Order: sequence, then structure tokens, then C-alpha cells
Amino acid sequence: MEKVKLLNIKGEELKDIKLNKELFGMEPNNKVLYDAIILSRASLRQGTHKTKSRSEVSGGGRKPWKQKGTGRARQGSIRSVQWVGGGTYGGPVPRDYSKKQNRKERRLALKSAFVNVVNEGNLVVLDELKLSTPKTKDMLNILKNLKLESAKVLVIVNELDENVILATRNLENVVLIEVNEMNVLDLSVAHKVLITEDALKSIEEVLI
Repeated sequence: MEKVKLLNIKGEELKDIKLNKELFGMEPNNKVLYDAIILSRASLRQGTHKTKSRSEVSGGGRKPWKQKGTGRARQGSIRSVQWVGGGTYGGPVPRDYSKKQNRKERRLALKSAFVNVVNEGNLVVLDELKLSTPKTKDMLNILKNLKLESAKVLVIVNELDENVILATRNLENVVLIEVNEMNVLDLSVAHKVLITEDALKSIEEVLI
């Protein structure tokens, strides 16, 4: 895709924007992108899960009954794994889920994710995104004008505006970020990416 339409907040077409061939003419590397998504999702995991083993549960300090003569199965502790309230065998323990990816791969993954958005026709470019009031209904009206009210939308701007922040924070289907916060996970899960013209230029300058 060499060009994309520039719209205003009313959904009216203003002109065509020529995209940078050096960036948007590349072939996305889906393998590196996949690794970056796995890394991003893994970094969200706290890894604080923990179950107690037999040695960590309280009680069970002595043998519940003698070894022989009772007619029951022999038992060494009431905190063995087969007892209610006993320890857990092979349960989860705290661990670090974080993965590593070198800087060039992370950059390539980000470029690939953004190029995929464009190639799939999911990029919507606005001349500017400014609101006179911080009302959610104003942002909803913009989304309706752009036919994005039912889509999961990632909004990318150069600088965060207070009214836009307040108008979008109650919308479950909208994520608002600055250019320097752009990441592969948000780009990959969004149905549509709504970006301002100046933010698009900034991204082209950074990623080339």
C-alpha cells in the first residue's frame, strides 16, 4: 500500500498521504514478530504462583497410627500428598517468565507489526485529534464518524491531550498511547489503529 487516506474527525476525506516505501515496502518478518509477542505476553506474568510442599504445610509431626495391627494402610504423616490438607506434589513455584530478544530483533518486530497493520488495511489516519471537552460522548461521535465504534481501537498520538485522555479512559475498546509507547502487542491485538498525521510522520522517522 503506497497511499492512505487522510480523514478529519467527521470522517471526511481530505487527501491521500504517500507512505514511505523504505518502511512500508518491506516484507514483515512474522517469526521475529511472533517471538516479540511471546516475550511481551511473558513479561506480563508475575510468576508469583506457589503451592506448599509436604515439608511446608503445618502439622503432621508424628505418625498418625502405628505401622502394623490396625488393618489400615500404613501412614507416616497426615500431611502427605494424599491427605486433605496435605502438601502438593509437583505444584507451581515462583519463577521468572521473562525472555530476551536483541535490540535489532525488537526493532524489526515493531516495524513488522506496523507494516502488517497497513497491509491489512487497518490503519486510519486523522489530520488531528483534539477535543474541546473531556466528554466520552465526543470521542464516541468521532469513532462513529470513522465507523470504528464496534472495533478494538489503538489510538496513537504524538502528545497526549488532557481532554482526549479523559474522553477515552471509559471506553473499553479504546487504548490511547503516545508514539514512544508503541509496542508489538498493542499493534497485534488491535482491530484498527487510529493515528494522527504528525504521529505517523514521527513513526516513519524513528523506524526507518
